[in-house]
Amino acid sequence: MSDNLDWVTPALLDDLNHAELDALPFGVVQVTGAGQIIFYNAAESRFSGRSVEAVVRRDFFRDVAPCTDLPAFRGRFLEGVRRGVLDEGFVFTFGFEPAPVRVAVWLRRAREPDRYWIMIRSLGALPPGQHRLARTAASEAIARRARAEPVDPAVCEREPIHLGGAVQPHAAVLACDPDMPNLAVRACSDNVASALGVEPSMVVGRPLAEVLPEYLLTAVRDALASGALADPARPLRTTARLGLDAVPFSAEAHLHAGRLVVELERLPERPEDFGAATPAQARDAVARLRAAGTLAEAAATTVREIRAMTGFERVLVYRFDPDWNGEAVAEDRSADWAHSLLGLRFPASDIPAQARALYARSPARFVVDRDAVPAAVLTGSSPTNEAVDLTHVQSRALSPVHLEYQRNLGVNGSMSLSIMVEGALWGLVIGHHRRPHYVTPDTRTLAGLVTEAFALRVHELESRRLWREQQASLTARNVLLGRMAAADDFVLAMTAGDASGDATLLDLLKAGGAAIVSGNRVTLVGMTPPQADLPGLADWLRSTLPPCDRVYATERLSAHYASASAWPAVASGLLAAFVGEQEGGSGREHLLLWFRPEVAATVVWGGDPRKPVRADAATGAVLPRRSFERWVEERRGEAEPWEAWQLDTAAAFAAAIAGVVLRQGRRIAELTAEREALTRALEQKEVLAREVDHRVKNSLQIVASVMRLQGRAVADLEARTAFEDTYARVMSVARVHDSLGRSEDVENVDLGDTLHRLCRDLTTGIAGATQRLDVSAEPGLMVSSQTAIALSLIATELVINALKYAYAPGEPGRVEVSAKTRPTGGVELRVCDFGRGLPADWATRSQGGGLGMRVIRAMLDRIGAELGVADAPGAGACFTVSA
Repeated sequence: MSDNLDWVTPALLDDLNHAELDALPFGVVQVTGAGQIIFYNAAESRFSGRSVEAVVRRDFFRDVAPCTDLPAFRGRFLEGVRRGVLDEGFVFTFGFEPAPVRVAVWLRRAREPDRYWIMIRSLGALPPGQHRLARTAASEAIARRARAEPVDPAVCEREPIHLGGAVQPHAAVLACDPDMPNLAVRACSDNVASALGVEPSMVVGRPLAEVLPEYLLTAVRDALASGALADPARPLRTTARLGLDAVPFSAEAHLHAGRLVVELERLPERPEDFGAATPAQARDAVARLRAAGTLAEAAATTVREIRAMTGFERVLVYRFDPDWNGEAVAEDRSADWAHSLLGLRFPASDIPAQARALYARSPARFVVDRDAVPAAVLTGSSPTNEAVDLTHVQSRALSPVHLEYQRNLGVNGSMSLSIMVEGALWGLVIGHHRRPHYVTPDTRTLAGLVTEAFALRVHELESRRLWREQQASLTARNVLLGRMAAADDFVLAMTAGDASGDATLLDLLKAGGAAIVSGNRVTLVGMTPPQADLPGLADWLRSTLPPCDRVYATERLSAHYASASAWPAVASGLLAAFVGEQEGGSGREHLLLWFRPEVAATVVWGGDPRKPVRADAATGAVLPRRSFERWVEERRGEAEPWEAWQLDTAAAFAAAIAGVVLRQGRRIAELTAEREALTRALEQKEVLAREVDHRVKNSLQIVASVMRLQGRAVADLEARTAFEDTYARVMSVARVHDSLGRSEDVENVDLGDTLHRLCRDLTTGIAGATQRLDVSAEPGLMVSSQTAIALSLIATELVINALKYAYAPGEPGRVEVSAKTRPTGGVELRVCDFGRGLPADWATRSQGGGLGMRVIRAMLDRIGAELGVADAPGAGACFTVSA
């Protein structure tokens, strides 16, 4: 450096007049401390291609040579001005076309106050590197575009942009082997001397400890040991002072693809010299984002705030659609940049798949100068030194195709910040500048934070919208399912709302029309194609949709089903769902259809999207689009797209119908068959029960008859009485079984009829009972067979006692037997006589008593009944059973 300019002294320049300065063989520029040009000599005018008149009184760093508006150039100048001592030389590269020029630069203070010299001497044009050759090939091929042939868009997608082998010149990169204890450097950028003061040939192969300061190396080793570098998207970020002059640098270290990568970037001593944003600006921007009530408001706030923070001339929010076409949904730009991109759409080929994948993995990208000469990443001669994966390197150089795209768009400096919503690439915040534009690292970070806040706001607003729509859909679904569950006709339940304006099938998915195809039956609601045409559509769906698929959706039905071209006003969009289980690949009898009308739209593209990606026929270089003029497309036959949740809702609703309605129908059929089987079984049981009752009755009557005959043959009065009592008890049970056999109800017995028959039997089988029993009962007094048996046995015992003991031997007298319903529920049985009354010690005797009283107490306990006695000496006794 000193060999070129050390003979030029400030005194010499200060003593030369303008003509003598113009005669110098190198460029000389005199500026104020603020950078305003005072003098511009002839050599510099020839070198830059700018006239003296065009540059005087303009800012050298920002207006005339904006590529110098960097910490390494303007930053050096400002620090020297502030110190009062400016005498510094360095090498710089101007990215001139057609060939970049390497220059020696010397900054010196002039004798006159607030005057400074910038001396620039050419060191010669740079030989073309890999990037320059690729860009040149693309540029030359544009002139032959008329002869170019279309190629597969995947050509762009196969470009290995993450292995570009170069970084932007304002930063330097080291790549180390993390498996080596000494972290040996395997690759470095060819501009590493600007950061470390050591030439690249002296860096590759050396331990990292011999290249970086000890405190920086310790931080890197600690991050490696703790696993803090496991996620390359979250690098170690710190600062360090490097080189002989202890210049401040930012240092970022990350681990990726088997390499520890350290990225070094010179920092300005005072970030405010380069319009650095402050945390307060980011805080206020986030607060304004939180206050935005709509997606459009949030996007507009984002571009306005990020442009204010970064200083780009234009900032866009660029949103991807499901087909990866992009649209500028918000824009903030300089008033003098007349060309607006707001509302324009761009085809997916503008940002190919592999570029989108890189945006998702590495969310921030800033390009200072499109025309700057990249710093090549040198890997040395070892065969193990493969190309370094630069995916997560912030200063990664642009690919030749991307550079040419920016050139065609009229953009030099640029920014891309990924908008990640729920882990997916939603869109980009894009910055454009027509000249080189440097943004400080801290400002980049703050802009990234605001972008993340926007992504969160997008997620919040979208989630709220989806929640409201899904809640409305869920409400409609619950109404429909409830109505179907209570209806015999599930089709009618879905298509006919009730008088209160209740939901129909339309409300489930915000459709204009709907239909249900169930066998040969087609039911419509809302605006639909003609009813006669829908069986054909259903047949097409059955034949087109694979057996494993249950749902089909399209917003452009006519592109798939030709007959739909006749229905654009009602059925440009279709969502179909088959109902019911499919067994053996058949059985798609029930089909739900939702229709949406055409949404005629005018789509404005930034250039004709139909033009294919092209490659030059001679070189094979992939050519980006050159034209970004407004190109208008009229879209017809296309409906509002169906959202993913709507497809899921349709599938779930169809499954619910199958589960709640169709299966309910099958279950009803099954239950009907079971009921018929049970009816037959009950009929058989009833026949069997009647047969059993008949046989039990006959058997008991036979036993009673034998006992009666036996009793008549017994001479002993006491024994004959015992036979009569037993006969009466057996007959009481027999009469209940007889009544069961006569009753239509096999479980219940007419108590009055049973008592009448029982008393007739007693008049026959008990001596002295003839013409003495008087029976009355409420008609149709039904009781259970268990109660009937108990009451019959109780009545038998009470009647026998009354016949034996109420009257004196040979004395006439009646015994009344009655039964009726109790006012409080249950039945009441009464047995009364009008004889001499109970003996004085009856209460005591009844506590023990003979067999009769024990039978009465047992039967009372069995049915939970109570016995009441009314006794009046000389007026008879009355027993009342309440059951």
